[in-house]
Amino acid sequence: MRCLWGALLVFVFLFILYPLARVFSEAGPGSWGRVFSSSRWLDASGHTLLLTLLSTSCSVLTGFIYAYGVIRGGLPLGRFFSFIPVLHLVTPPFVGGLSFILLFGRRGLFTWGLFHADISLYGLPGLLIAQTLCFFPVAFLIIKGTFEGMNPSLEYAARDAGAGRFRVFRTITLPLTLPGILSALLFIAISVLSDFGNPMLIGGRYNVLAVELYTQLTGWANAGTSAVLGIILLVPALALFLVQRLFLGKQGGRLATVGDRTSSMGHSLPALPVRVLLFLFCGLLSLIVLAQFLSVVGGAFSRIWGVDSRFTGEHLLAALSYRGELANTLIFAFLAAAGTTLVSSLTAFFVLRTGLPFRGIIDSAVMIPAAIPGSLLGLAYVIGFNNRIFPLTGTRFIMVIVMIVCYLPAGYRILSASLMRVRTTLDDSARALGASRLRLFFGILCPLIFRGIASAFVFTFVQATGTLSAVIFLITFTTKITSVVILNLAAQGDWGGSAALAFILTVITFLALGALRLLLGKQFLGEIFENSK
Repeated sequence: MRCLWGALLVFVFLFILYPLARVFSEAGPGSWGRVFSSSRWLDASGHTLLLTLLSTSCSVLTGFIYAYGVIRGGLPLGRFFSFIPVLHLVTPPFVGGLSFILLFGRRGLFTWGLFHADISLYGLPGLLIAQTLCFFPVAFLIIKGTFEGMNPSLEYAARDAGAGRFRVFRTITLPLTLPGILSALLFIAISVLSDFGNPMLIGGRYNVLAVELYTQLTGWANAGTSAVLGIILLVPALALFLVQRLFLGKQGGRLATVGDRTSSMGHSLPALPVRVLLFLFCGLLSLIVLAQFLSVVGGAFSRIWGVDSRFTGEHLLAALSYRGELANTLIFAFLAAAGTTLVSSLTAFFVLRTGLPFRGIIDSAVMIPAAIPGSLLGLAYVIGFNNRIFPLTGTRFIMVIVMIVCYLPAGYRILSASLMRVRTTLDDSARALGASRLRLFFGILCPLIFRGIASAFVFTFVQATGTLSAVIFLITFTTKITSVVILNLAAQGDWGGSAALAFILTVITFLALGALRLLLGKQFLGEIFENSK
């Protein structure tokens, strides 16, 4: 067992700490001087900050209203509305940016098909809309849990004391949901800072740091400038991550006392006009999310999107010419899911159920990738493993490793939550009967946390099939994956080809999720994303 612990320590040092250290060493004084003396990089920093503030605020506001309508509004079709955000979360990440172009581009279904308006939403307006649609489901899940944990007796007491509905909402409901709102703000702000696909597809001339550091490395081979831009991007992301961990640690007990789930009292419903507005809001948002999926299907089977809508299977047949990239995607995603699940489960076991040294360091180190923007992680791997000591760039091995590191924090959260539900007395009993730690882990604990293991595996597999921001730095002709091909086809204006590939990956994703649903039951999707936050 100590050999596994030593291997885990080497993994954390070599593939998490070492690449980050190499980025800082690459950023020399000359690179810092070039960045701070150029208005281009200052503009990119300002754009990134503004986009983060706007997208985070809009995403959380949208998620709050949607959660309030679903949980507190007593709306018809409530189960359907609850399913829509989860459905959006489990789709490959690049689908959001691609479907935005198909719906709101110059020949988009909404902009041209319905209103015949030749307008362009590329830049800040388009990014704001796309990221709001992309991240509001996360806010919904976080705030939904806060609403479900609130004790309705506080609101009834205020109503009995003569307070009106709006005053109860303003003085009781809203303050009690602030922990969930703040948690959603912090989590989504980190995600927006790390977002690469949407700015790459929709940003246009609105440059942001995540795209600029990629351009500097791949277009100009300027690793020093890319390293400086990555460090600048890392500072706010790391600060938000530390605040998030500190905040959640302090608020955990308070949230448990505020929300009494044992209460049998139902929540009072909003006034009828408010319920009607909430229903219209949730209905419109759900239709837009569904339209995103339908646009990918329509783009895959239309001759020319926005021009000739006749049915064709040409794009799907042409997509099969990329079967090498599809095979790479599925193989890499499967290996990454298996590796993430194994490393996460071992880490959770060592940290939570043993007294081995350096447990606190490992506990913090495996969460570091959650604060690292994907672009910076990809850059770190290029700098760290493109040398004589570690000549790993261009290999399939490094592609799988970077995916494992990307999704290790989520897998670790899921497995830790599962392991903490198992009583430690089982460990003591097994050890007293002579079982080794290895047998305890694989023979007793793993079967008991099988639900968490399966959830971590499928979550990683689904996310890895559409991964882009980190792996795009490491792509070679022999390690191409489908998400990069989709990005290139979209950049060339081949909407049919990009939609066909996106459709194939989406089908594969839903097949994997369907299999897990049959295995684990109906509620596994919500559990996965609640535990991975």
